Amino acid sequence: MHAAIAVPGNSRTILTHLFGRGLEDDRYVVERFQSMADGEIRRRPGDTPATKKGRRKAKGEIVSLKAVRAMRPARNEIIVCTGMRIEGGVQYWGDLATGLFVERKRG
Repeated sequence: MHAAIAVPGNSRTILTHLFGRGLEDDRYVVERFQSMADGEIRRRPGDTPATKKGRRKAKGEIVSLKAVRAMRPARNEIIVCTGMRIEGGVQYWGDLATGLFVERKRG
């Protein structure tokens, strides 16, 4: 018997993890990551133009508390918002990035 849970395609399930003092700052540095199919987590490339070698550098953007509270990750995305003045913030994990709804066979 399998205990896999099927999440409807239109649901917006996310995992919210507060760390440190949480959302007590006014401005946050936002970093975005993507979980790959093999379980690896990679930093998403930023919006900077490509270099001569064709690579893009990841960039953290600075946003307000209101923008942080309104953020919702894509299904395979992890968003980390760290306060600029305090040591704390929030992580938002999409449902596929958490691994909670993925059936994994061990053998």
